[in-house]
Amino acid sequence: MASKELVLKAQVRKELGSKRAAKLRLTGSIPAIIYGHGQKPEAIVLDAHDFAEGLHHGHRLFDVEFDGKKEKLLVKDVQYDYLGKKIIHADLIRVDLSEKVKVQVPLAFKGTPAGAHEGGLLEEHLDRIEIECAVTDIPESIDVSVKGLKIGDSLHARDVQLPPEIKLITDPTALLIACRLPVAAVAEEATAEAAAEPTAPEVLTERKPKEGEEEAEEEKK
Repeated sequence: MASKELVLKAQVRKELGSKRAAKLRLTGSIPAIIYGHGQKPEAIVLDAHDFAEGLHHGHRLFDVEFDGKKEKLLVKDVQYDYLGKKIIHADLIRVDLSEKVKVQVPLAFKGTPAGAHEGGLLEEHLDRIEIECAVTDIPESIDVSVKGLKIGDSLHARDVQLPPEIKLITDPTALLIACRLPVAAVAEEATAEAAAEPTAPEVLTERKPKEGEEEAEEEKK
């Protein structure tokens, strides 16, 4: 796990608006908003490279210096561009090292499922869960083993092994991942089963003559 604290330099953002924010991004900066602790929100500007590098190395807690002061801030939300590569905005919250916070933490699925040997594929439904813990206990990610999954098996949020100091906030019944046969394989199997089923013989029933036909038959006799 990476060291959780990193110092970043920032500047107060006095000019707001989408056009100004777009110009900031062109200069290698990221607009951000600071919330929390009953104080009014503050708009700041972060260095895009330093902030992205910090996130890449697992940092979620930053000491941010701006306007002659330093605040301990936790990354609450990060917005990316439409390609999902460049950070375009960040939400940061003021924290105290003694308090507990609720955060989203990514899941790292480890291993090859047992069902893979039978053609099964992993089907991801959630790639992160929400937890509550002390600021200093926030993990970079949470490992989840999928080795024991056979075809038809699945893992839910309640199956994630968490340390005692971390509380699960996500619905325990939320589906995280499942091992399934590919759709094509399922369709092929269903077709094969249908073809293997014996065809019931056609039953011919005697048609009863309609009214008037009985009289015609009698006259022929």
